[in-house]
Amino acid sequence: MSVKRLGPGDEPILVSLATNDAAFDLDGRGGSLVPLDDDAGRRFLANPAVLFWTASDDDKVVGFLYCVVVPLRSGDGREVLLYEIGVRNDFRRHGAGRALLTEMEAWMRANDVGEVWVLADNPVAVEFYRDCGFTTDGQQPTYMTRALPT
Repeated sequence: MSVKRLGPGDEPILVSLATNDAAFDLDGRGGSLVPLDDDAGRRFLANPAVLFWTASDDDKVVGFLYCVVVPLRSGDGREVLLYEIGVRNDFRRHGAGRALLTEMEAWMRANDVGEVWVLADNPVAVEFYRDCGFTTDGQQPTYMTRALPT
C-alpha cells in the first residue's frame, strides 16, 4: 500500500473520489457527490491549508484523508482539523486508515503542529479514532450548521 499527498494536477482523483463516494462511506449512507470543476479542484489542491492524502493498492485508490490546517489566535497558533477519512468497503481493516493517519502525523511533526481534532459521527468512527489514540474530554460540542439563503 502506498500513500500520496495530492497537489495540483491530481484533480482527476478528486473527481473519481466524489463520483464514487458511496464506496468510501458506511453502507447505505453515502452517494455520489458533485465533483469540483477543474479550476475549483486546482484551487482546492493548491491551498496550503488543505492536506489531502490517498492510499492506493496496485494503483487503485482505496482510501483518502482530508484535513485542514486551522490558524489559532492563541497557544501553538494552529491545529489540524481531520475533516474526512474514507476507506473502500472492501479494504477496511487492512491498514489503509492507519497508514493515512501515519502520514498526517508525520506532516504534523515536520510542520510543528501538535494537535489534531475530529468530529466522529458514528460508533465505527469513534472506535477507530480511539484505537488510534484519540481521546475525548467528556464535553462534546453540539455540531450546528446554517445555510445562507440563496
